[in-house]
Amino acid sequence: MPKYLVTEIQTYEGGAVQNPTYAFDDRNKAEAKYHAILSAAAVSTIPVHSAMLFTDEGFALESKCYKHTKEPETETTE
Repeated sequence: MPKYLVTEIQTYEGGAVQNPTYAFDDRNKAEAKYHAILSAAAVSTIPVHSAMLFTDEGFALESKCYKHTKEPETETTE
């Protein structure tokens, strides 16, 4: 019986990376976790926030990445 894994990848300014992984026996539960991570990543302030869904044999099923860049500050003169 295959296992399904979901990894959240958070890359911070300066290059530090955090990547918790969650294992599931049921693909639907794994997909729910995958989409929950992406829901948070879409509005995150982490510069690079991604999620991957794959099997325990390393076969990638889905992945998505959100990149959040800071808007350059503009000077205002009045």
